Amino acid sequence: MPKDIFITDEFLLETKTASRLYHDYAENLPIIDYHCHLPPHQIAGDTRFENLTHIWLYGDHYKWRLMRANGIAERYCTGNASDREKFDAWAATVPRIIGNPLYHWTHMELKRPFGIRDRLLCPQTAQSIWDECNRCLEQPSFSARGIMRQFDVRLVCTTDDPVDSLEHHVRIAADASFPVKVLPTFRPDKAMAVDNPHLFNAWVASLANAADMEVATFDDFIAALRKRHDFFHAQGCRLSDHGLETAYGADYTRREVEMIFEKARRGPPVSCEEAEKFKSAMMHEFGVMDYEKGWVQQYHLGAMRNNNTKMFDALGPDTGFDSIGDCAMARPLSRMLDRLAREDHLPKTVIYNLNPADNALIAAMIGNFQDGSTAGKLQFGSAWWFLDHQAGIEDQLATLANFGVVSRFVGMLTDSRSFLSYPRHEYFRRILCNWLGREMEKGTVPDDQELIGEMVKDICFRNASSYFGFNIEM
Repeated sequence: MPKDIFITDEFLLETKTASRLYHDYAENLPIIDYHCHLPPHQIAGDTRFENLTHIWLYGDHYKWRLMRANGIAERYCTGNASDREKFDAWAATVPRIIGNPLYHWTHMELKRPFGIRDRLLCPQTAQSIWDECNRCLEQPSFSARGIMRQFDVRLVCTTDDPVDSLEHHVRIAADASFPVKVLPTFRPDKAMAVDNPHLFNAWVASLANAADMEVATFDDFIAALRKRHDFFHAQGCRLSDHGLETAYGADYTRREVEMIFEKARRGPPVSCEEAEKFKSAMMHEFGVMDYEKGWVQQYHLGAMRNNNTKMFDALGPDTGFDSIGDCAMARPLSRMLDRLAREDHLPKTVIYNLNPADNALIAAMIGNFQDGSTAGKLQFGSAWWFLDHQAGIEDQLATLANFGVVSRFVGMLTDSRSFLSYPRHEYFRRILCNWLGREMEKGTVPDDQELIGEMVKDICFRNASSYFGFNIEM
């Protein structure tokens, strides 16, 4: 077997205690990936990838962002360069990104599933890595489904628009030969976009078509969304997701919201105050729907999107021009949660925070709304996007431990569009075991391997299985 020159068995494991925790309790656990952006049609059709660029670089704005920062022209990111040229551009970038988590992820993904462990990616090794990975991709075990099997993935939740037909989920569910559950997630962000009337009205037309009903009034709008919510539930959906720059807790009346809806439907721009009222009302409506069905709602808070107008106009969203926002968070989040809690309609909730300055805020806030009905009913979600590196993950874990009950944490997810991103679960598990092992050796955590090892299993797998109601055995 080739020698591990970087991602060794002890990668990120700084102590013997950390090593024992990882290898004895975490390493061989299966994966529940309860939030990702995998294209369901690729799973349904068991896509075979033409080459390494197709599976590794297409749609990966993390990599594009670093390539641009390294002086790589746009044609090698999203442009018309050949697949091999794009791969070579990434290979030339990788030696320059030491210290970035993508340096770790790149070599972890080459090791698993491709088995490349004796070389670092650079221009000198690009040819051999390109050839070896492409030979692997010709094998059935490297199809979309084959890779999921290789990583022992038991369940994934994709991210889906309420107007989606979910035809690919239906097809997957009907295929008894594929053991991995693939469930949709209800992501209704466009239902709140009254501050963009063109987008909003086009989406409402799609909603009316999907719900097979006329949407003329606000009541119709809610009725249509409820029909789609019911449809998603029937297809196994048990989670919603909301990508929000900030929380929305403004006061409003029903009549105000109806008038804002009518104004947006006519086409004139709504004011910032009107948009905030409408979004506050919609987040409440969605929370009630989720509560009624026993779903888990997810809030992804703090992203300031599409900062570069020129590139947004040229390439559209999700192409690497988003950033960390700094909106006031505490008061609107408190009011948004409190409005649901006052009515006894607060569902299980996972809150992901993008601004590290707000970590303690989020960890403290969720404690206000724990009600004893479910262990960890409100969750401080895993470090994500700009924070899913070692320092960010450790900060999230330590903050949750200091403010709440870290042993009830539901753990890691990929939040990715790539079938090669499953090593992010290994990355998290190594960091978790290293953090706990370090504390055990310092004496701040009991030196009880069985006690802490079972906690590791909970955080890495069992908590997610029970919290989301998946009930998947290890």
